[in-house]
Amino acid sequence: RNYFTELAEELPDDTLILTLGCAKNRLIHSEKLINQTLGNGMPRVLDMGQCNDSYSAIVVATELAKALDCTVNDLPLSLCLSHLEQKAAAVLLTLLQMGVKNIRLGPSLPAYITPNVLNVLVENYNIMPTGDVQSDIKLMMEGK
Repeated sequence: RNYFTELAEELPDDTLILTLGCAKNRLIHSEKLINQTLGNGMPRVLDMGQCNDSYSAIVVATELAKALDCTVNDLPLSLCLSHLEQKAAAVLLTLLQMGVKNIRLGPSLPAYITPNVLNVLVENYNIMPTGDVQSDIKLMMEGK
């Protein structure tokens, strides 16, 4: 249950962290992250709202990709989706419909993701379960 907090606390200091949904509360109250800023003075942790605000976060990513003349998948963006309740399934389905790839899903895979469903998600969207925090950070920083 501490995976996402540990992940955020261990990310490089120049990493911007966007939070969204109800699972963020531990993260935004982390003693290690409170009042941290980036080199330009911008807060290191920005809250994008609750699950119901997911569309706004998607719009931000889409507009950023347009401004940089690339796709959302080309952005230096790593998505980790905490699957704690049904709304997370709707968020995941929306991201998949938009063609977003390379999403880490955890802290454990939901029951509806059977081995066959997981194979389809891995093959088509490179969905992956969360793993060891340090290994995941290394892969994220490599754009994987």
